[in-house]
Formats: sequence, structure tokens, C-alpha cells
Amino acid sequence: MSERQVAFRAGLVWGATQSPLHRPLICIRFAWPTPSPHHRYTLRLLSSVYAMRVTISSEEECPVPRVLIATTNAHKIEELGALLIQVGCEFVVPRDLGLDDFDVDETGSTLLENAILKAVSFARKAGLPALADDSGLEVDALGGEPGVRSKRYAGPDATDADRVSLIVSKLAGVAERARTARFRTVLAFATPDAVIGTGSGSVEGRIGLEPFGAHGFGYDPIFLVGGRRPTMAELTPAEKNAISHRSRAVQAIRPVLDTWVASQPPTASLPDLPTLHSPIGSPLDPRASQGG
Repeated sequence: MSERQVAFRAGLVWGATQSPLHRPLICIRFAWPTPSPHHRYTLRLLSSVYAMRVTISSEEECPVPRVLIATTNAHKIEELGALLIQVGCEFVVPRDLGLDDFDVDETGSTLLENAILKAVSFARKAGLPALADDSGLEVDALGGEPGVRSKRYAGPDATDADRVSLIVSKLAGVAERARTARFRTVLAFATPDAVIGTGSGSVEGRIGLEPFGAHGFGYDPIFLVGGRRPTMAELTPAEKNAISHRSRAVQAIRPVLDTWVASQPPTASLPDLPTLHSPIGSPLDPRASQGG
């Protein structure tokens, strides 16, 4: 096997994400300290011919921006992780940074205020850009409650089941047509120094008479998507992510994230390499790297 084949099959690990300009970002980790001429040629080929952004790193790190998902809610982390998979940065969670117990007092009067508060607080604590989520259920027959108080609606120590039961009991006797509601999410993205941008999304539905479904979390078991079964909790994770309020908020803030990623200097870049000429004089002729 040639050195070039070994490089691709054994020595190189590439992690691809979608860049802001829809150009693949390839992080190449070398298992040895100095790229050979063949490896250098390969990097030039990827960068010049295939219009890829290429960076070199050690085996331990990939030189893309790091962003903190500013929540300790395991369900939100799971959903956001799936929804953000194509953003060209490395996402970490509070546990990765030893911030499992860091909590932000949600004193805002709106979802937007709380999302910004959490994003800025986590960014300053971690010293990293942070993406924060604040979400709520708005029930029209309850004047928009629980809204910004969705998590605390049944008390500070209440479970999801407690909160669901409270909503169902408050809507006892309310006609089906009057049980309209929506889930709403606001995302905020901030650095330790500034709020970069926000995005929001919502999904309409109605509140059911009783809970159904084993997926999701929070008020999902009583939220009838589009006003009829299935409930949000009866959807698979992939089905929920295709239509959810959180998914729509990610779509709304995606241009903000992409623009920010594109503005960040790489933490590692291609070295200043000499031009590698092929026998026929073309620096990008594939025949220049063939052989053993």
C-alpha cells in the first residue's frame, strides 16, 4: 500500500461539518508530527480543487470554534445536539467544563430576557460563547400561562407529571375548541462580552384531556400537535425535531451562528507549504502524488 493510501486509511481522521458558506470544513488529525510531501499535496488538492476549508491539528483537538450549550437539562441537550449537528463548531455542555451545578436565576419577564440572561451568564462563567434556550407552553384559556413560568408553574420541586396534572385540572370543563395552545422557544447566542443574536420558534396545537406518549419531556404528553393526536410525546425524536418549536428556533438563529463561525480565525491553519510540481509541471496534477 502506498504512503498516500496509508495516510487516508490509517493516519487521517476527518470530521466534516457544514460551513456557513456551505463549504465543507475538514479537520485533519495527523498521527505523526510532520506531514510528508504527499500529505501536503493532498491538503492543497482538497483546498484548491474541491473548495474545502482545511485545517491541521494534533490528535487531541480539532481547530473549530467551541460553543457551550448553556443548559443542564439533559432533554434539551439531546434535542439541541441533534438540531445543531451541521453547524461548523464544537459544542460542549456544562458537564464537560465542570459546571454541572452552575445555575442561573431566571428573573426575566419574557422568554427572550431569560434566554439572554442564561447565555450571557454561562458565557462569562465558562469564558466561551454560549447558546441558551428558554421555552414555554402558552395556553390561551389560561391567559398565556404558564408561559415564562412553565418550569416553575407547579412549584420549584414539581415533576413533569405534576405540571401536566396541574394544566389538565385547570382546563377541566373547557371546550376542545378553546384549548388552543403553543410551545415557544427563544434561543440566545452570546460571547462573554456581548449578545450576538437571538432566534425564536413556535408550534401550534391544543391541550388534550389526558396525557399520551412516552417520548419527549415537560408538557409534551398533553400537547396535541396541530390540535389532534398524536401528542408531542407520541412522536419519535426525529419526528419531533422536524416540526418542534426548538427546531424552528434553531432554524431562525442558524444564520447568526453561521456568520459568527465564519468570522472566527482558525486555531490552526495550513503551514506555508512549497509548491509541489508534477513531472508535467502542474502543481495540482494527481499524478504528482501517485506511487509508493
